Amino acid sequence: MKLRYYTFIILGLLMTNACDLSEEPYGFYSEDNFYNSAEDAEAAITYAYDALTFLEYSRTVFLLGDMPTDECGPKADEGPDAQDLNNWKTDNFSTNRSLVNFFKYAYIAINRSNAILDIIPQSPIDEDLKGKYLGEAHFLRAWNYFNLVRNFGRVPMHTTLVASLNETSAPLAVDLDEVYNLILSDCRKAAELLTVNQATGRADKVAAQALAAKAYLHMASSKGHNVPLYGDLSRDVNAMYDSAAYFAAEVINGQSVYGFDDTLLDIYDVDQPKGPEHIFLMSMDRSGTIEGDYSKISKLFVPYIAGGDIYLDDNDGSYTVSHDGWSVFQTRESFYNTFDAADQRGQLLLVDAVYDAAGNEIASFPGSMPYRFSRKYIDPHFITDKTSTKPYLIRFSDIALIYAEAAGPVTEAYDLVNYIRGRAGLGDLTPGLSEEDFRQAVWNERGWELAFEGNRLYDLRRFNVVNDLVEEASGLTDEEVAYYPIPQVEIDLNQGL
Repeated sequence: MKLRYYTFIILGLLMTNACDLSEEPYGFYSEDNFYNSAEDAEAAITYAYDALTFLEYSRTVFLLGDMPTDECGPKADEGPDAQDLNNWKTDNFSTNRSLVNFFKYAYIAINRSNAILDIIPQSPIDEDLKGKYLGEAHFLRAWNYFNLVRNFGRVPMHTTLVASLNETSAPLAVDLDEVYNLILSDCRKAAELLTVNQATGRADKVAAQALAAKAYLHMASSKGHNVPLYGDLSRDVNAMYDSAAYFAAEVINGQSVYGFDDTLLDIYDVDQPKGPEHIFLMSMDRSGTIEGDYSKISKLFVPYIAGGDIYLDDNDGSYTVSHDGWSVFQTRESFYNTFDAADQRGQLLLVDAVYDAAGNEIASFPGSMPYRFSRKYIDPHFITDKTSTKPYLIRFSDIALIYAEAAGPVTEAYDLVNYIRGRAGLGDLTPGLSEEDFRQAVWNERGWELAFEGNRLYDLRRFNVVNDLVEEASGLTDEEVAYYPIPQVEIDLNQGL
């Protein structure tokens, strides 16, 4: 397939209902040399991954996954888009810039993946490398469509490269089956083509299996809890739970690279991006030259104290240094109160006091610190505002809890949940629970274990409880809380809509 005179970067921007003709190209690949070598193909897949780190996309992990929930809310003077998301101002959602950017950059990532899937099969590069790049592209397309379907429901489907403006229009998927069929097919193809190969910022076979488990669980529990549109899925609820358990078990038992971290703080040690918990992370490093290459995620969670360094108590006589932050994502005290008093995920990972270098307290909550903050995103080696903190996109404990919820109250499921609880300083889960009560208990555990990791809204949605548990969403219909509307600008641009 010839690219003619289109540059690869422009192809990433002229894509389905994510066209923004004001975008400036950042670099060029010509048709004469692109994909003719392994280096070209590596550059292409790197380019596809880079779409995830766009500032407007990477921050939506938290803006959408955590902020509009019972976990946290924005600071009082945060911008109107964040306020509207937090307050569930549905009348403003179709023009909300955070949703506009999320939708746009998801399709940029999809188009970059489609470019690889369309062109690399004809490339003269080594077949093993070709399979690796194709597998990663299948994963990335599935990952981005999974993000889209959980937020917008039925979305336009693009499975081939958009290379010109007349290819940018597409109708909505007929139903959710069409979207999930592509996601699951891509996950299976990725798992077939990839090996177990942990690399920060890259996906491997285990990541593909984990994503399949996440997709099947979301489908099963959404249909089981009568989430709008999911009742029309062709698959049986129990069959989808079985598939979720199958793929999660492949992750847990089918390899020896990934597993549980022994201690909570080790999971979030910025110097251990290849820790056993980390199945899929974004690639960000403080040595980068532009935001996206490096991260400022820590600034979003840490409160402003005094404009200087702060120290966090590690609960073992040592302290970890950090900069203070912007106070953007503020933990709700009502969420903190759901933690057991002995739960270290609440007592250690949610910070209520900070210190100076000598160990003297300089601020605390309640009082001079406005809220308890998550220390999951701390980089003691920060360079001014630049850090190596990364979103935890897929974590081993997430998949262990998926297995437990999907499999129900079997011995293996209890063992996994009890390990996670024990690591947090808690006793075992009540034995002998019914299937319904066990799944509810595992769902509760996910709220504590995965807090501030971009999962909460989707767990609330698939249990159909957003308008029950989020005060700002009370009174909204199930349809209004299940999906955001497709941005109006995308409807205006896409004649297929």
